[in-house]
Amino acid sequence: MASLAQQFTGLRCSPLSSSSSRLSRRAAKNFPQNKSASVSPTIVAAVAMSSGQTKERLELKKMFEDAYERCRNAPMEGVAFTVDDFAAAIEQYDFNSEIGTRVKGTVFKTDANGALVDISAKSSAYLTVEQACIHRIKHVEEAGIVPGMVEEFVIIGENESDDSLLLSLRNIQYELAWERCRQLQAEDVIVKAKVIGANKGGLVALVEGLRGFVPFSQISSKAAAEELLEKEIPLKFVEVDEEQTKLVLSNRKAVADSQAQLGIGSVVLGVVQSLKPYGAFIDIGGINGLLHVSQISHDRVSDIATVLQPGDTLKVMILSHDRDRGRVSLSTKKLEPTPGDMIRNPKLVFEKAEEMAQTFRQRIAQAEAMARADMLRFQPESGLTLSSDGILGPLGSELPDDGVDLTVDDIPSAVDL
Repeated sequence: MASLAQQFTGLRCSPLSSSSSRLSRRAAKNFPQNKSASVSPTIVAAVAMSSGQTKERLELKKMFEDAYERCRNAPMEGVAFTVDDFAAAIEQYDFNSEIGTRVKGTVFKTDANGALVDISAKSSAYLTVEQACIHRIKHVEEAGIVPGMVEEFVIIGENESDDSLLLSLRNIQYELAWERCRQLQAEDVIVKAKVIGANKGGLVALVEGLRGFVPFSQISSKAAAEELLEKEIPLKFVEVDEEQTKLVLSNRKAVADSQAQLGIGSVVLGVVQSLKPYGAFIDIGGINGLLHVSQISHDRVSDIATVLQPGDTLKVMILSHDRDRGRVSLSTKKLEPTPGDMIRNPKLVFEKAEEMAQTFRQRIAQAEAMARADMLRFQPESGLTLSSDGILGPLGSELPDDGVDLTVDDIPSAVDL
């Protein structure tokens, strides 16, 4: 606006008085007095036209000069959008691109190397396939990253070639994984982890996406490290230190706790590991139990392979548990509704397993009660006796409350016998 006013300031109109006087003198010299009337209207019209243009230009000049002064002295006069409004608008759309900042974005395109993400910045951001997941993947879609997905990302850098921002989901997942491990340690939980490697000191297992270390001293199995590769083993947390990136686990503690929870008559789910002529070894939550051939069915089993195969999943009942030796005896025979069902209809055995186990536990409880009653039969001071129906209860009227007091004189001698 100022430049336009300056342009109008430089406009100049030549004075009309001198030109009009010269024109009048020339007209008086060349024309007679009686012809001056025919020339005079044209001259007057020219003078009038020049005066009108000059006035219009002067008005325009003044208008732009006034506008220029308003821009300099009162630029916001008559404008509804204030400076505060402008600052608020800038703050609303201001974007923090510092490294470590978490932003919400929408994936709008994926390719072989990663994904383009709209984070409402001046340029799009990029998520590489390496930063898309805590696990190793070949394409971002393996981690569920597809166009239209809305997620929270963290800024980890800037691409110098096009000033685009680099994002990561992996860093956020790492933080959540460490938090989850701390929670599991506090709750003293047993977790199953896959063994992915081994070194001179122990095994490397994958827990919540993190690489944990299991020292050989903390492994209950006597199997070689190579035999445990790609297998899942039960573990408990020993040390969780995110700052030192230290995650130490124990298989021995997990197995000990699992064994402590195994009660006689409990029904557990197991997987057949191997077959021997004398029975099958069953993995029950990281513990090896033996299902002896005599405990498979009430009917005689001549060949175990006709009933079980390695990899089969089945329900078994705990018969005995030697914690000192770490031996567990199992049975499917006790779970048969009718003798021979394990051979003819194993599905029925597994369906009725809990019901049959409950019956077995009740029989065990009754047998223990009978054994305790036999011990108390000759101990009237306990105040209990066994009725003819086998029920343990208070002493009957035939015995004194203070028991039977036998003296030496009351005992017959060997001669009398």
